[in-house]
Amino acid sequence: MTTPAQRLAFNEPTWLDTLAAWLLALLWILPLVYAVWTAFHPAEFATRFAWDAPLTLDNFRRAWAAAPFARYFLNTTLLVTMILAVQLVLATLAAYAFARYRFPGRDVAFALVLVQLMVMPDILLVENYKTMSRIGLVDTLLAIGLPYFASAFAIFLLRQTFMGIPKELDEAARVEGAGALQTLWRVYVPLAKPVYTAFALVSVSFHWNNFLWPLIITNSPNARPLTVGLQVFSSGDQGVDWSVITAATLLSCAPLLIAFLLFQRQFVQSFMRAGIK
Repeated sequence: MTTPAQRLAFNEPTWLDTLAAWLLALLWILPLVYAVWTAFHPAEFATRFAWDAPLTLDNFRRAWAAAPFARYFLNTTLLVTMILAVQLVLATLAAYAFARYRFPGRDVAFALVLVQLMVMPDILLVENYKTMSRIGLVDTLLAIGLPYFASAFAIFLLRQTFMGIPKELDEAARVEGAGALQTLWRVYVPLAKPVYTAFALVSVSFHWNNFLWPLIITNSPNARPLTVGLQVFSSGDQGVDWSVITAATLLSCAPLLIAFLLFQRQFVQSFMRAGIK
């Protein structure tokens, strides 16, 4: 039996740590529990919990009929896929160059990349809108994703990963006649798969839930993602029906929740191997 001092020395969790973790977990899951309850029950039970309350799917039917959710789902899927694909390609090439090549101004260029991590995207909303307006991309999916194509976080993460790969592997590939891109594809990319998976989870979840920039740059359902489409349910002249709102919210976040429940073990392992906290 260990003493409190020994538990502290070995960083073993105490009963207070366990209690705090359970309280935080409860606070985190309460909004989701309320959303599930309200979405599957009639509106009169939105603020009244009764075990004999009838279940219904009418809220989901009303939410689906109130907005073009099929189009919103397609827009969001295309958007996050486009952003992730471009981010991975650009970040991989940039990180490989920063990690394995020496060229004038390399450190200065990498410092400028890191500066991007300190700039909040909301600060650039006006300038980004002016730029998209000048090149005629307003109200398009490309306009939503373009400011996020070059991810400083992905470049930094992959650069650190590539620098940890032994140079002997790189030299062995060169001896076998592999070029720079072949070495990158066959040596570096396979060894960095956990990092790619972890970053993909961060990128997809962020852009699936991104709201402010898509709200500003889109004007029609043709380019609106799910988050912007949800605003139709909070219109003041129609009143606020929390049952329909929560049903629409569950429809929007269901893909991410289902993916997490199915692949949570792989998610956790990827984050642990990548070192993202």
